[in-house]
Amino acid sequence: MKLKNILLLIVICASSFSLAQNYNDALLLSQPGIYTGARALGMGNSYTALSDDFSGVIFNPAGLGLAKKFGMSLGVNGISYDNNAKFFGDSTSTLQNTINLSQFGFVFPLPTVQGSLVFALGYNRVKEFNSVTEFNGFNGANNSMIQHMTGDVNEFVPFTNDIRLAYEIRDPHTESYIRDTTLVSGLLNQSGRTRVQGSIGNWSFAGATEVAKGLFIGGTFNIISGSYKRDRDYFEDDTKNNYGTNLELVPGDNTTRDFQTFYLNDIIEWDLGGWDFKLGFLYNLGDILKFAGDVKFPSHYNIKESYYILTASEFGTNNDYELNPPYVDEVEYEIRTPYEFSAGASLKLLILTVSGSVKIIDYTQMKFTEGLGAEYRIERNKEITDLFRTAATYNLGAELKVPYLPIWGRIGAMYIQSPYADDPVEFDRKYLTVGAGIMLGNIFKIDVAYAYGWWDDFSDNYGSNVSRVQKDITVQNYFLNISTALN
Repeated sequence: MKLKNILLLIVICASSFSLAQNYNDALLLSQPGIYTGARALGMGNSYTALSDDFSGVIFNPAGLGLAKKFGMSLGVNGISYDNNAKFFGDSTSTLQNTINLSQFGFVFPLPTVQGSLVFALGYNRVKEFNSVTEFNGFNGANNSMIQHMTGDVNEFVPFTNDIRLAYEIRDPHTESYIRDTTLVSGLLNQSGRTRVQGSIGNWSFAGATEVAKGLFIGGTFNIISGSYKRDRDYFEDDTKNNYGTNLELVPGDNTTRDFQTFYLNDIIEWDLGGWDFKLGFLYNLGDILKFAGDVKFPSHYNIKESYYILTASEFGTNNDYELNPPYVDEVEYEIRTPYEFSAGASLKLLILTVSGSVKIIDYTQMKFTEGLGAEYRIERNKEITDLFRTAATYNLGAELKVPYLPIWGRIGAMYIQSPYADDPVEFDRKYLTVGAGIMLGNIFKIDVAYAYGWWDDFSDNYGSNVSRVQKDITVQNYFLNISTALN
């Protein structure tokens, strides 16, 4: 199969369960997760102007300069992903739960004559890919995946021909090949299940120093590793007997009478590696008011992708066909993510701390930089420019210390705009968060946080808005951090 045909097929199948539109590979790597750290999450991730613990390596490394004691941090997070999918009037709910080690690291303040010099190193799990989608409904229109994959011109070798759902048309005089065609014209029950697994983790090396009284600067260098797997099962069934015993889907082949089922299984797996860098500053005015900002430079990802496709068909003639062997391919390419700019402030009044921050990302800066062929990259990057926009994330939080007790209560909110230019506000991600912390023996600290998020989404099985799954998504995140602060 020619490279052009392989790439076209990958785009068709890989975009079939996109988040909102097509060409989402770059977005999967560019859109930030909600990060790690129970104290930060409890305050709605409004942490840019705080960041005085190990989580500062992710939020704002300049905040590490506020650390006074050697610290260790260990974190665990759990995620409950609930997807209520609506498809041609039918609803299907699916739930997926995961639990993972989210953070471990060390903070090392060094003795100084004046000011501060602090280093930190460790691991943060910064993004989760885990999700699930199920749908089932009758598509009464004249379209199907079978037709979509067969196509009207010979742009790629169809995966429906070998399983007797399509056949070749040849010139009756010269026997030369013209195109593939299918007698299937929709009116099928469509169903499927897609599971997505994987994560991105940063091995971080950070440092911060006080360059003038109250003014801190810091930087973090991240070595990125991760994985991604999307496994989809998709079915089209003739539940209303529109393709009965009197129709041969391949004329002249009586085994193709009484079509029952079309099955597609496609699997994409990524092995991810890369690096990025973040710089930040923080100005501390008497431990009461803090102003801060940071910039995360583009992440550079190398993606080693493996791709697998299996198709199969069943007929009422007791004949089953399967693509043999399944199609398997590997490709390697690189993606560069956008810059991220953040600014924030915090105010501490006696036992109350309030903080807020905003992050700006121009998603049109996402780029395919290597691999896949220059012409293909140019087209994908042009589509990114056309489809995406600059989006903002707003964070707000508060922390209240219980008088006379080493206990803190926290509350927060996050509003994350969709990166797609034409998405309505229903597609923006909203989170409400709560948290608490307690200090034990002036050495050990336990922090917990809970976040509830909700938003709408959709995916197209093929084409645009002809076999669309509407999604009502809710996500619950649970974080537990155990940390120490030693003299």
